[in-house]
Amino acid sequence: MLTCIIKYQIDPTKKAQFETYARNWGQAIPRNGADLVGYYAPHEGSSTLAYGIYNIPSLAAYEAYREKLAADPLGRENYAFAQSEKFILREDRTFLRLASAPHGVAT
Repeated sequence: MLTCIIKYQIDPTKKAQFETYARNWGQAIPRNGADLVGYYAPHEGSSTLAYGIYNIPSLAAYEAYREKLAADPLGRENYAFAQSEKFILREDRTFLRLASAPHGVAT
């Protein structure tokens, strides 16, 4: 299992637009094959950093998921919304694998 962490730099004056974008992904991502952990908007501290986090079985599954998401009507709408509103200034993806499991097991 891989965890994709998307780090966003957003326009701090457009936090509401990012939150709409996040809610839309909350619907589209799970139905297209990824296990969404959540989208996180700034609250305290940095006003420009936001995150999206989801799990996917493999990089091959990620590629299939991205194709499905690009064909999804809400996915296409959300991509267009981000382009038109320009609230995302930068977006970086990192894929990580869990290294601390199993949790809570005595050694």
